Amino acid sequence: MPLLADVAVPVPLSQAFTYEVPAALAGEVRPGARVLCEFHRRKLLGVVLAVSERSAAIDPSKIKPLAALIDARPALPAELLSFLQELAAYYFAPIGEVLRLALPAIEREQVRALKAQGELDGMLDLGRAKQVGGRKVAYASATDVVEEPGTLRGQAAAVLALLRANGEQPVARLEERYGNARSALKKLAERGLVALDEREPPRDPFFRLPEERDVPPELNPAQAEAAARIDAALAALSAPGSAAPSVPGSAAPSVPGSAAPSAPADAEARGAAPREARPAGPSAFLLFGVTGSGKTEVYLRAIKSCLDRGRGALVMVPEIALTPQLVARFRARFGDELAVLHSGLSDADRHAMWASLHGGKVRVAIGARSALFAPVPDLGLILVDEEHDGSFKQEEGVRYHARDMALLRAHRAGAVCVLGSATPSIESVALVRRGKLAELRLPDRAHREASLPEVALVDLRRFGAGPSGDPLISLPLHRALERTLAAKEQAILFLNRRGFAPSVVCGSCGNLTTCSACSVALTYHRGRRRDPRPQAPAGAPAPGAPAPGPAAPLDERPQGGLLRCHYCDYAGPLPERCASCGSRTLLLEGLGTERLEATIAASFPEARVARLDRDVAGKDRSQAILARMREGKIDILVGTQMVTKGHDLPNVTLVGVVNADAALGLPDFRAAERGFQLLVQVAGRAGRRDRPGRVLIQTRNPEHPAIAFAAAHDVPGFLEREIRDREEVGYPPATRLALIRIDAVDEGVGRGAAAKLAAHARTCPDGLARRVEVLGPSAAPIARLRGRYRFRVLLRARERGPLRGTLAALTGLMRDGIDRNARVIIDVDPVAML
Repeated sequence: MPLLADVAVPVPLSQAFTYEVPAALAGEVRPGARVLCEFHRRKLLGVVLAVSERSAAIDPSKIKPLAALIDARPALPAELLSFLQELAAYYFAPIGEVLRLALPAIEREQVRALKAQGELDGMLDLGRAKQVGGRKVAYASATDVVEEPGTLRGQAAAVLALLRANGEQPVARLEERYGNARSALKKLAERGLVALDEREPPRDPFFRLPEERDVPPELNPAQAEAAARIDAALAALSAPGSAAPSVPGSAAPSVPGSAAPSAPADAEARGAAPREARPAGPSAFLLFGVTGSGKTEVYLRAIKSCLDRGRGALVMVPEIALTPQLVARFRARFGDELAVLHSGLSDADRHAMWASLHGGKVRVAIGARSALFAPVPDLGLILVDEEHDGSFKQEEGVRYHARDMALLRAHRAGAVCVLGSATPSIESVALVRRGKLAELRLPDRAHREASLPEVALVDLRRFGAGPSGDPLISLPLHRALERTLAAKEQAILFLNRRGFAPSVVCGSCGNLTTCSACSVALTYHRGRRRDPRPQAPAGAPAPGAPAPGPAAPLDERPQGGLLRCHYCDYAGPLPERCASCGSRTLLLEGLGTERLEATIAASFPEARVARLDRDVAGKDRSQAILARMREGKIDILVGTQMVTKGHDLPNVTLVGVVNADAALGLPDFRAAERGFQLLVQVAGRAGRRDRPGRVLIQTRNPEHPAIAFAAAHDVPGFLEREIRDREEVGYPPATRLALIRIDAVDEGVGRGAAAKLAAHARTCPDGLARRVEVLGPSAAPIARLRGRYRFRVLLRARERGPLRGTLAALTGLMRDGIDRNARVIIDVDPVAML
């Protein structure tokens, strides 16, 4: 019988395809290895899912052979490959697209080897497979040799002058500025005026500076108990390597044929919930600790315990919280023998990190959402910090939730999983109540002298504007800032709106300036230009003294700057006139972080004010701003949720929440939960050492449960009420959801596809039996995005099985019965509802 391989290729199809293994590769092709295979007259990189000897169900001559083997050692270990197959089935995602998330870039040496074998003749399509390795960067630097006057002209003189002024430069950067830079450098090198050097690109910024090893601090009783329980769970694990699953693919034999689809993702298989969604209590924990309670130290102890037992560890944090400060704590404990995975890595650095893990040189990985797919050897521990954070859900491509899949992977690998948060998600709390997670509590702050900050609500219905004249800078907030500055302490002002003004409206007809491709208002960004800050007059009163009067108002007639869409990234100039009536009276509406920064700077001219949001958070700028904050070079930091994520700023004693109501009015059943989490997290930045902290929350709705519970530091109380409210209206965790997202350039095509899908769902057996509730079709809250009209159909069920059965029935209609001009996406366990 022929030896056949089931291969997943990077195409948007839910099945694998069957190929014959040539005799020359019979002993080398294994599950998890990358292979080169022919697919519709192209050569693609695929991944072997299973290999077996079996008879072909069709004419064997139609089965194509594998063209070449890429990996002598499988790129995907058996544990990781099995997990990825189950992830693909759970999220109804193409298996090839899922595997791509975990695959490394292909090395140039491998490409050269294939070329030498003649395998790259004809049409080659490596998809999005990137090539790395063998690359060095050329640098040029000026020497101490001095040229004879008048002997250099043109670009040679210009290049030398630049090198002497700015120091060593990459040759590629010089070429961007001077077209003939290479010939000029060659001439300069021949005269000894320039030295040329080639070397590897610089390392990842997380490893630029050396880090001294630390001494573990003494744990408080709650930390010690949490660490001991995790250690006991790790001790109960089986020996390294014994938890490896059976060969992936064996439970789902493929149907042989010419590129014949195998069936690991048929309707029956998809109808079953993954086993790992039910983790064992003793090996899965929720670490519930207040802000500043020392959760990171518990993580560090758990990792050491895991490493001492010969197992590997994986740490996931929100991308926004993956800072050099956080990584430095891990490096101080474990040295540089860890891999850091994040979106800013170059392909070469990412591949180097992957190779160090895959080869077993490094056993600890720390990273954002995509670190879930790291090939950690003998995985024994997965830590998910800030597990409540919505960024763990991927909203493009394969729509997986890294927190949920961390539980799945840990269970599959026979590992311990710890979810940590000061504001646990409702879903995780529900798992605790059902006995799926064991709860560990850290009720107090780690530093004995630190306590939770005092929280005061400022009712904007009662308090007017302070001296700044802006209604969102109330008098109590203004006075609190004055006291903080007088005490030489620091403050954070939180406003979750970027830009200068959230909208621009016509003062004559009221027309709102909107994006031409999206049904959202354009945000005005003023950029670096600022109105002149009023100078403090001689003998200006000290902070805390009565203000002489309102600060000079900011220019209401916008001039310069850009209008930006925060959804499609459109940017354009501010129009001179209203597009509707032609009036020149364009007014700025609302307050963004850029405008708040300018207002605070004008109101407190003696203060050093800075801003931290996506507009200023360039490659290293956010870390530079935080470093200045820690060094005491910033008095008031204005920012979006970037200021809420785990930063330890000891001298911050005041946190002002400028507009707590902004997040609570969204058409999303999780709006209250997200708003509450943001308030608690940002409040946690105050009073983290011996100085008491204070939080002012400005609101027009102080009775809202999210605000009232946050002011009382009552996380359990909020969770209890929110779970009860969700039960009453039938939202998760009381039910299971799947959102069918439909979009099309033509509104009628999108509407028709949504109607067809909803009708089909209602006529499925579970729909007819009312085990699955079909809501919609309806237009999405943001009805148009990036030039496409958006619709949705929401499926809701008490049990997972009926919901998945209905989704499986819809996949057939999506393949064959929907207008190809409409795009349809299944979003299982949706997070973003807009």
